[in-house]
Amino acid sequence: MTRAISLLDRLPLPIALILGLGLGLAPFVPEPHLWEKLKMLAEGTLTRPIDILDLFYHAIPMAIMLAKLARMAWLARAGGAG
Repeated sequence: MTRAISLLDRLPLPIALILGLGLGLAPFVPEPHLWEKLKMLAEGTLTRPIDILDLFYHAIPMAIMLAKLARMAWLARAGGAG
């Protein structure tokens, strides 16, 4: 766990934002794949393996970006200790 946090701390914020928003929301038209796959998941129609893989492919960069932002907020609240 400590190694993952260390990697997250060393990841530059601009890279995390570019990857999270770029890959997480691509393609932008007609609607982001991540949004489409989440709707399919909610409807119960996310059954094909390619769709499940696509969900993870688009969700992982977004999750990393959100983890980076959460870590930064936590460090700011803790006064930078850590």
